[in-house]
Amino acid sequence: MTDQGREVSYYDEIGGHATIAKIVHVFYEGVAADPVLRPMYPEADLGPAEERFTLFLEQYWGGPTTYSEQRGHPRLRMRHAPFEVTPEARDRWLGHFRTGLDAAGLTPEQDARFWTYAQHAAQFMVNTPS
Repeated sequence: MTDQGREVSYYDEIGGHATIAKIVHVFYEGVAADPVLRPMYPEADLGPAEERFTLFLEQYWGGPTTYSEQRGHPRLRMRHAPFEVTPEARDRWLGHFRTGLDAAGLTPEQDARFWTYAQHAAQFMVNTPS
């Protein structure tokens, strides 16, 4: 998609920071009360994890590169390796993410693109079969 001759990123197309922050905030509201996922977040306050995930998704979808500037390469599997990410955890993660996406009110095409990515990423993080 272009806007006056310049390429518009998916990040801009969906509403930028406000949209990603909403998705992530709703996601973490679910995580905070989830007995399977909450132990994977050792910080008492989920705020830092919420900020990191927001920055990661912003960068992934063509927004600011703040995530890499602050944390380097994402190395998602390495960062998740200390935790047992089971198929159940994946499914719970996806459930909370789906709630966040629903709250964002994206177009069906935008939603499908984001959801496909989320499903792929969640499966990629599974490191414990059961």
